[in-house]
Amino acid sequence: MTRRVLLIDDDALIREVAALSLGKVGGWAVITASSGSEGFEKAVAERPDAILLDVMMPGLDGPGTLKRLQTDPATAPIPVIYLTAKLRQSDPRPAADQGVAGMLMKPFDPMLLARQVADLLGWSE
Repeated sequence: MTRRVLLIDDDALIREVAALSLGKVGGWAVITASSGSEGFEKAVAERPDAILLDVMMPGLDGPGTLKRLQTDPATAPIPVIYLTAKLRQSDPRPAADQGVAGMLMKPFDPMLLARQVADLLGWSE
């Protein structure tokens, strides 16, 4: 069964590179959204296996989108991984405390992205 990943990021280049990476390297079906609102709608409609969510977006940002996802019974069980350019290795708050399965730093290595996502989610190759 092919895993389905929803990628929510306002940067078109990030969406394109990540979608290619997750699709070609990971072998997953990738659904994309350019905003938190569109991402939430697609999450409800598509019920992906996981969501990669940009933290800093105009309008409904990552934390706001995460809150909507967590409060909707249809999307609450879907694991979310934050994509952020602001991640500090010394961040004292573990990802679990923020309600996410993990965090990945942007820019990411397209050849490693699928493995990093799989590792964070416990998906075997």
